[in-house]
Amino acid sequence: MSQDRIDVKVITPKTNRDANGKIYVRKSQGTFQKMRRYGGWFLMVLFAILPWITYQDRQAILFDLAKQQFVFFGATFFPQDLTLLAIIFVIAAFGLFFITTFLGRVWCGYLCPQTVWTFIFIWLEEKLEGPANKRRKQDNSKYTGNLIVRKTIKHIAWWVISIITGLVFVGYFIPVRELFSEFATFELSFWPAFWVWFFAACTYGNAGWMRSIMCLHMCPYARFQSAMFDKDTYIVGYDAKRGEQRGPRSRKADKPAGLGDCIDCNLCVQVCPTGIDIRDGLQYECINCGACIDACDQTMDRMGYPRGLINYTTEHKLAGNKTKIMRPKLIGYGITLILMIGLFISQVATVDPVNMSVLRDRNQMFRVDNQGWIENTYTLKILNKTQKTQQYQIDVKGLTDVKWYGSQTIQVPAGQLISKPLTLSVNPDELTSPIIKFEFILTDNNGFNLNVESRFIKKL
Repeated sequence: MSQDRIDVKVITPKTNRDANGKIYVRKSQGTFQKMRRYGGWFLMVLFAILPWITYQDRQAILFDLAKQQFVFFGATFFPQDLTLLAIIFVIAAFGLFFITTFLGRVWCGYLCPQTVWTFIFIWLEEKLEGPANKRRKQDNSKYTGNLIVRKTIKHIAWWVISIITGLVFVGYFIPVRELFSEFATFELSFWPAFWVWFFAACTYGNAGWMRSIMCLHMCPYARFQSAMFDKDTYIVGYDAKRGEQRGPRSRKADKPAGLGDCIDCNLCVQVCPTGIDIRDGLQYECINCGACIDACDQTMDRMGYPRGLINYTTEHKLAGNKTKIMRPKLIGYGITLILMIGLFISQVATVDPVNMSVLRDRNQMFRVDNQGWIENTYTLKILNKTQKTQQYQIDVKGLTDVKWYGSQTIQVPAGQLISKPLTLSVNPDELTSPIIKFEFILTDNNGFNLNVESRFIKKL
């Protein structure tokens, strides 16, 4: 048997967790935290106000599940337009792949709702209970009356934000003004109320209690992101060549011989929302929020050292090599993303404002009236996909000497489907074959026309 042995280096990781695993996130300020904070507030405000926007006297954005339609400003999309939704998901997927390959998990650190709401809850927690060290000490000591009051206010504030979040989210699926009014007057029916409280509970639980547990153990993105990473992906990285050996020292004294720029202040650990030490290398828990970068840059400023000991960088750059931005995988994701966006734009541009389908009478293929003319009966199903009531005119192309039984005009309310039965009668001398192909033509007052092919049967 071989006597070779593998040397094992035991590392005791530094973390901002307590004995129970709870993470106490220290407040961090700096360029990247301003970007994250302003971006998060912008997205939250946008999320909150979008359902309140009206267009043509209706809610501008509404996923109306009851009517099976999606209203987006002046357009209405129905189940037959679900290919557009599929294309949107593909665009989102390849957009995420492209960004992740290029900039790592910046979605997680700056834009993910879990991160945005978590930092808002932490901000409230800090305002009411104090900074991280104080909160840790308080939680590990006997609760005082003052602390109980502050914690109660904190949880009430969390629940208020959570309930508003649940109401706004459901407001994308149910008219938001009616939803808020009925919720405030306790008149909301069971299922809308259920979903409001369900999403409120999810917000409260995820942002208030689970926090990094969602990112580390439940979110699939953290697991499959490695398939998109390469050594040229921008990550939050620690420059070990410059930082090691780490060790404390006085700001006024010269840097001791043999020590690097890292003074082992551990601020990078204390501000990390997932509780890791970035100096241990690339870790899947890192969400690229940049909190450790800002904390380290402030320390470097105080010590008079250059910034960038922790920075957005690549593994190639950390190894002393050149970063290659334009690479096949990134180019492939980019091209696919552009193509899918182009396809989506073309599909949206060609969506008709009205749909019409023609159904023939299956019980009686044709009949002969008392004048010897041939009659065929049809049912026209006309769907108005606009946000205004429309009046349409119906005509035929491919048949001559036609008598109509039924009005050639129809009025269809906004977003509704109307069935219109009508009968066509044709002089048999004008029919050159047993089955004649022809088209129904639907026009409106705006010059739009839609042709749908059908058959006129003289005999079988």
